[in-house]
Amino acid sequence: MEVAANRAVIAAANKNTWKIVFVFAFLALMIDGADLMFLSYSLGSLTKEFGLTKVQAGTLGTVTLVGMALGGIFGGWAADRFGRVRTVVWTIMLFSVGTAVLGATHNFEQFALFRFIASVGLGAVYVVSNTLMAEYVPTERRTTVLGSLQAGWSVGYVVATLLASWILPTYGWRWLFYIAIIPVVLAVLMRRVVPEPAAWIASRQKLAADKAAGTRTGGKPAGAMKLIFSNPAHRRMFILWSLAAGFLQFGYYGVNNWMPTYLEKELHMNFKAMTGYMVGTYVAMILGKIVAGWLADRFGRRAIFAFGALGTAVFLPLIVLYNTPDNIVYLLTIFGFLYGIPYGVNATYMTESFETTIRGSAVGGAYNVGRVGAAIAPACIGYLATNGSIGLGFLVMGVAYFLCGIVPALFIKEKLYDPQQ
Repeated sequence: MEVAANRAVIAAANKNTWKIVFVFAFLALMIDGADLMFLSYSLGSLTKEFGLTKVQAGTLGTVTLVGMALGGIFGGWAADRFGRVRTVVWTIMLFSVGTAVLGATHNFEQFALFRFIASVGLGAVYVVSNTLMAEYVPTERRTTVLGSLQAGWSVGYVVATLLASWILPTYGWRWLFYIAIIPVVLAVLMRRVVPEPAAWIASRQKLAADKAAGTRTGGKPAGAMKLIFSNPAHRRMFILWSLAAGFLQFGYYGVNNWMPTYLEKELHMNFKAMTGYMVGTYVAMILGKIVAGWLADRFGRRAIFAFGALGTAVFLPLIVLYNTPDNIVYLLTIFGFLYGIPYGVNATYMTESFETTIRGSAVGGAYNVGRVGAAIAPACIGYLATNGSIGLGFLVMGVAYFLCGIVPALFIKEKLYDPQQ
């Protein structure tokens, strides 16, 4: 009876607010995705101006991924402790200021330091924005909305591509980073307009009551990570999602980092054609995320996530082994749609796997432990390409996607906890 009453109160509080929250969260992820791509587009100019070696250029990517992993873990913890909205606001300001400062750097060491600082914010914003949105959206449409939210990240890729093509030739790489200060305005508005989710407020009130009771009895409530690892069910779910997230990001970042080079160097496309194909792939990925969210609300998170991951695993070998000048555009379009599907379902599927008191820490921790896969993948393909080809590396990415689909399909049930409670 009490649970039903709480759910009714939360639903009423969220009824007219989640659409406003969606706008802010979508813009946050769009900026997040664009900011991530700024480094890719400016790397050639940085290498020339700073005299970077290939190792140093690659290290900037590694620094970014390490910073994002730490930011995701820290962001999840901060969201549980200080609030979802407050954490998103702080971390938007962190990566906006940190990225803008990059435009004023003068050597590799300075750039790497501030890239790391900015990346901590990048990683945190992604995790906490999804958690925030999951706790606002009604259960029956949650994956549709969060799938559309994931599209914001891909829209950011397209925005970065358009900004880079306009700013880099005329104003240079520094201005591409200077404009990153603009999202500070979004952070200020969000802090004023968006309230904390009712579910998080209720969980903090319960923790406060538990703490008061513990004080009277000489004990104290455990922290989120202790709660995760002391509970066998939570611990098992955390490990399973760490594995699934690791395989997902190993495949995603491996392909995402090397696909442009593969099209240009091994399929011998000119730069203009390659860019056009990549924009088309990103647009297909946006559509894949939105459609995946809609389908997952109707047919289940588990089935659609597994379908997208296994479909991507099958399609990577098709691109490598059966591409021709006539069919490559169709292969890339279908591939873009398929490899967007797991990310369209991932946020809802994960957030519903953990209860509110540990959700931020558990999702942030599991997803960002999985970033180890993201850090290894580009180097793995580079190693395989040295003695073979980039296409061989893509076949390995296909194996990662296969495992990414199998782990949830066999072991992770859906809708274990309702974020509306």
